Formats: sequence, structure tokens, C-alpha cells
Amino acid sequence: MPTIFLIAGVVLAGLIIASSAQVRSLQLRMAAVGAAVVVMLIFFTLASFQYISQDATGVVSKSIGFKSLPPGKIIATEGEKGPQARILPPGWHPWYWPFIYSIEKTHVIEIEQGTVGMITAADGQPLPPGATYAPPWEPGTERQMAQDAKYFLTVGGGYKGPQTSVLKPGKYRFNPKLYKLEIADILTIKKAEVGVVKSNVGEAPGTGAGDAEVGVRKLVNVGQRGIWKTPLVPDQYYDYSHSKAYQVTTISTRKQIVRFTASSDQQTIGSSGEEREIMVRTSDGFTFPVDVRIEYEIHPNDAPLLVAIVSDDKEGLRSVMNSVVRAIFRNNAERVKALDYVQQRSQQESESMKMLKEEMGKFGVTVTGVRIGDVGNEQTLGALLKTQTDREIALQEQETFKEQQRAAEQRKQLTKTEQEAEEEKRLATAAYQVQIAEKERERVIIEAQAEAEAVTLRADAQAKAYEQIAKQIGSGNAALVEILKIVGDGGIEITPKVMVIGQGSGQSAETTALIGTMLNTMVQDAPKK
Repeated sequence: MPTIFLIAGVVLAGLIIASSAQVRSLQLRMAAVGAAVVVMLIFFTLASFQYISQDATGVVSKSIGFKSLPPGKIIATEGEKGPQARILPPGWHPWYWPFIYSIEKTHVIEIEQGTVGMITAADGQPLPPGATYAPPWEPGTERQMAQDAKYFLTVGGGYKGPQTSVLKPGKYRFNPKLYKLEIADILTIKKAEVGVVKSNVGEAPGTGAGDAEVGVRKLVNVGQRGIWKTPLVPDQYYDYSHSKAYQVTTISTRKQIVRFTASSDQQTIGSSGEEREIMVRTSDGFTFPVDVRIEYEIHPNDAPLLVAIVSDDKEGLRSVMNSVVRAIFRNNAERVKALDYVQQRSQQESESMKMLKEEMGKFGVTVTGVRIGDVGNEQTLGALLKTQTDREIALQEQETFKEQQRAAEQRKQLTKTEQEAEEEKRLATAAYQVQIAEKERERVIIEAQAEAEAVTLRADAQAKAYEQIAKQIGSGNAALVEILKIVGDGGIEITPKVMVIGQGSGQSAETTALIGTMLNTMVQDAPKK
């Protein structure tokens, strides 16, 4: 469009001058020439106007000028010929004549959410010695450094080459003559992961304190060039999203399981934690497969060590673990016989785990469990296991016989014990009966003694009573009274069956007759022999 204005101005001025040639008045011809000059000036000025739309950026290059760019410079900051640092924002811009300037209109660059812009500068200070990437921009100057090329090349002190700093999501108007843009995804560390940073920028390794030797590699402090000893925790990081300046390896901190199993085929080996089974050879010459499951995890602070040695927790770690696990199980099997290996599975697990923890700890891997599954199969250990089975059956039969013998002995002992218990019971009963008899004897003796004493007391009482009666009525009469008491108490028949005749007093004869009658009664009552 500026060229059209220039051409239109020239044509219109030419027509005015041509038409003034037919005018005879010198003053009119001079006025026509003046008008033509004014028209030329107006159209020449209009030709310098450049319009930039709202979604575009004007990139200026100067083709005519008195100053040339210094050697090595690409972008002009002081009006030199060549690509200009200043870009044109939206709107009208005068004094950019097309024969002096060329204006290239480019679209506004938009960096979408979840991405960053990596830029490479075509001009600027030379990179510091030994540096591959420019030092990061000062915080807060990112947008000005990106959109103001003159500021970048002068006050900002920008460096030529790949920039460490990245552009965050947003719209940018920058000079494509200075910057080349690449879009990359924002660095995102997910849960149960850490990010190990290998930095290609920063001070040279070994200049800071706290470096740790890892073989021929080093772990360095954050900000130094090399593998940082401090990993990135789960989050989003703009500053480290430059995939070339910062090579970030994500390491899983979840518990992992790798299986060495006969079920693994060529398609599943190396994926989903599946590896071929381990073939071992024992000291007695048996070769058989062993199914093994290894449980492990990588602590966040150990992740940099792992990356420094094996580069990642996938192919690199799997290759190392595969070699170490197989070597340990094969070496352990060489020291035992096949049957012992089968029977001492728990011992093999604990020994293997101890050795694996030590070996894999050198790589930053913590082994948390070793599990042995199937040992051998019918083809490799079938005959040996059958022999062992037969032996076990024989041993079990021997144990059964021994148990039966022990049971018979126990029954015999039980019978003996029961008999002894019964005898003890009888002895105890007899002892109690003896004690009862002794007590009964003592009772009878006591009762007899008591009866004797009672008789004695009664006799004494009767004697005393008799003496008193005799004193009163005479001894003969007293005796007669006592006899009558006996007759009365005993129901003795007193009719005389014996006639007693004799001389003497009458009382004696009667007494004699009575005594005879009592004796007759007593004789009749006595038991006959």
C-alpha cells in the first residue's frame, strides 16, 4: 500500500505539471509546479505509513543507511542497516518508506497452557567460556527480554545462543530475526515420582561444597552443572522445563515387583515386571528353574544416585537387576544340594535378600522382599522328589509304628496305674475300718466302764439303804423285803413247791422254802444244754 501511495503521488504530480504546460501564465505554471510538489510531499509522506493489525507484529529491516552493523552483529540497535531490533506494535507507523525499509508482518506468538517457549537468540554477547546455554534472565525481566530486542541486546545484556530461561504461557510479540522459538511441555512431576535433574547450565562441577563421588560421575548441588543430588518433588516447574538445558529423568518411588518366572514369554519379558525364570545348578549336579519375585523401591534421596549410575529406573535398572539377581541365586545354589535347596527355601530367601540389599544398595535401590515360588519341575527334579516322597512315607510309617508302640505302653501303664489306684482304695478302706473298730472298741470299753461304775454306785446305794433298813427292822426282815422286791420285779412264782420240815424257828424254815422255790424257777428259766 505505501508503494501505491508513492506511485499515485508521482502520477498525480506528473499530471499537474503536464497540465500546467498548456497554461501561458508563468505564475500559474509556477503554482502548478508548487501544487505538484505539495502533492508529491503529501503522497510521499503517506507512503511512509505502515499499518500493523492487532494480531500482527511488524518486523523492520533497513536497506539504506549510512551506518553498517559491526562485525558479528546481526540485529541493529542504533539504526544501522539490516534487521532492526525494534518491532512495530499494532497501529499506524510513519516514516517507514518502502525503498528504505521493508516491513515483515508476523502473527503474535501464543504459548498455550501446559507448555513453555524455548528460545535461541541469534545475536547478543558471546556465551561465557565453557557454557552451552546462556545464564538465566533476571527474575521479573522475562517478558521485556522476550519482546524488546533492543533491551535484550543492550541493557539486558543478553547472550547469543540457546537461552536457559523459558517463556511461560501467554501471547508474545517478539522479533523473529533475533529469536527462534520451540514449544515444549511444562515439566510436571507426578505423585509417587521424583525428578532427577541433569543440568547443562550453571557453574562447573567441583567448585561447590558437598559434591559426592559416584564412580566416575558426580552428584552436585542444585545450581551446578551436572546431576543434582536433590531431586524435584511432585509439582509443575517452569524454570526447569527447558528440555535441553535441564534433562529431567522421572523416577518412580512406588514399590515395584519384578518376577523371574517360567510363565514369561518373549512378548512379556522386560514388560510389566516379567523376566525369564532363573536356572540354577546345585553342588550335586541338578539343574532346575526357580521362580523368584523381587520387591524393591527407590527412596527419593536415592534417585539421583540411580540416575548417575544406570540412567533410569526402566531399561537401565532392569538390566542391572537382572544380572545381579541371577548371579546371586546361581552362586547360592552352587553351595547346596538340590534336596537341601528345595527344603531350605526360607533360608535361601533370607540369604538372597541380604546379598541383594547390599548389591542393589550401591545403585540406590532398596530391596524390601525376596520370594521364591516354584522350585524345579517334574522334568528336572521329578525323580529326586519321588525318592524323597518314598523316604518320607517310610519315615512316616516308622513314626506311626513308634506312636502305636508308645500308645500300647501308655495303655499298659494306665492299667497298672488303675490297679494300683484300686488297691490303694482298698487299703484306705481297710485302714478306715481298723480305725472304726478301734474307736468302737474304745466306745464299748468306755460304756462297760460306765456301766460298772453305775452298778457299783447302785450297789453301794443299795447296801447303804439295806443297812438303814436293817437297823430299823432287823437284818432278817430287811433280807425278806429285798427278796420280795426281786420276786415282784421278776414275776417269780412264790407258791412253795418244796416242803421243808425241820426243827428251828419258823422264820428260817420259811426262808429256806422260799429260796428253794426261787432256785427251782431259775433252773426252769435257764437254757437247756
